[in-house]
Amino acid sequence: MLALRLTRTAHLAVHLRRLLVALASAGTGFLLLCALGHALSHPDAPGASALRLAWCAAPLAAAVYLAVAVARTDPGTRPRSGLSAIGLGPGRLMAVSATTTALSAALGSVAALLAFLYLRGSLTGRPPSDRVAADALAVGQSLPAPAVLTLLVLVPALASAAVAHTLRPRDPRPTTATAPRGYGRFGAYGWGKARETFGAYGRFGARTAAAGPAGSRAVAGPAGSRAAGAARVGAGGALQTQASAPHPSPSADGTTQTLDAAPPAPADTPQAPDTAPDTPTEPTPRPHNTTALPWGIAVLTAGLTVETYTGNATGAPTPGTAPSAGVLIGWALTALGLALAGPGLTHLCGRLLQAARPGALRLLAGRVLMEESHRIGRPLGVVAAVAAAAYVTASVYDGDGPAFGPLGTLGAVLVAGCTVATLLTAAVEARHARADTTGALLRLGAPPATLRAAAAVRAAALLALFGPLVLVVAVLAALPLDS
Repeated sequence: MLALRLTRTAHLAVHLRRLLVALASAGTGFLLLCALGHALSHPDAPGASALRLAWCAAPLAAAVYLAVAVARTDPGTRPRSGLSAIGLGPGRLMAVSATTTALSAALGSVAALLAFLYLRGSLTGRPPSDRVAADALAVGQSLPAPAVLTLLVLVPALASAAVAHTLRPRDPRPTTATAPRGYGRFGAYGWGKARETFGAYGRFGARTAAAGPAGSRAVAGPAGSRAAGAARVGAGGALQTQASAPHPSPSADGTTQTLDAAPPAPADTPQAPDTAPDTPTEPTPRPHNTTALPWGIAVLTAGLTVETYTGNATGAPTPGTAPSAGVLIGWALTALGLALAGPGLTHLCGRLLQAARPGALRLLAGRVLMEESHRIGRPLGVVAAVAAAAYVTASVYDGDGPAFGPLGTLGAVLVAGCTVATLLTAAVEARHARADTTGALLRLGAPPATLRAAAAVRAAALLALFGPLVLVVAVLAALPLDS
């Protein structure tokens, strides 16, 4: 019931994104049912029917990926402080988000079943006139109810499971005292000191140390207890604080810069608590995005190798037939490699923007790209893979039409539409994530034209990096199929 209430009271943009999930589920379910209909119409050709069912994996993966991206940007199931007291902790919100995704996908599956029954004449009593459509719809044959139910439940089940896995509650990273230590060739003993994020001293209690003599380096006092009058004053009457950097910079005369003196708190003043209730903790810093870049390049190379070997062995597919299973595996590995390499490439693009004495515009654009690389990098890689596959299809079939006719066109539209919608949804998520930073820049006096120019620079840099990459991958993938 809570999922239904959140679905009903959501904004229009949220409803539109959920409608996209329902449309993707409807198209994927219709393709799955058409594969079943082909198997019923051609019992003597199980290999062709199995190949059609295997090619449905591409729109299925695209629909599930879109559902996960939509669930991540749903404001109704976003964790907030204080919700755990009324039973809406991270686990409950994850379950609500998975249920909402399952409802949207189930609505699409029902629409796919109705469309399939209508086209095959089960609802109107008029069989289709097209013979190809009649073969794919299994006109005149009874549909096995368990197979139909299994195919229709496939999209909602996978989408809800993927959303639950993505939004599952994660334990915070252990501290330095309890973190496991290990030895390795590329690192020192242990994991190193845990990173302190901005504002940690103000939220999570006091960090005190012995005060040195006057003029020496300042030590940390309990930040965040200034409202309770519990700030500690060191030697010399200066308030000693510590920022997120472990070593404050000295002044010109060699002494450490401190804040102005503050009156000491009375002895009977109660101290502020070390922890603030209902305050959300800082998210754990994500690992460096360039660590997956070598793996992505390796998987991409493996996919091109498999496709080249299969293409040289089987030759170019004739119009009206689908490529072989080896080509499908090669394309799947190529798409996976581009998806893995996408965050690292986006991070690298941000670094390149800041090279060679950058100005304020390039510095801002590069920093934003580096920060958003884990959000938009993977959808960018998937879109690059889809664009390369579209180029290969256009160059191989040479205007003779897709392999499966209208069904192939529907599958291509589903995959392209889902990947582009996922990229736009990830861009919306990244925009919401940096809303506080954008507001701070505007309050500091940054003109809105500068922020728009930085967005244009980011888009141009990504196009300049991914455009030639897509062209190279597409040409390499099309070479064995052209021969």
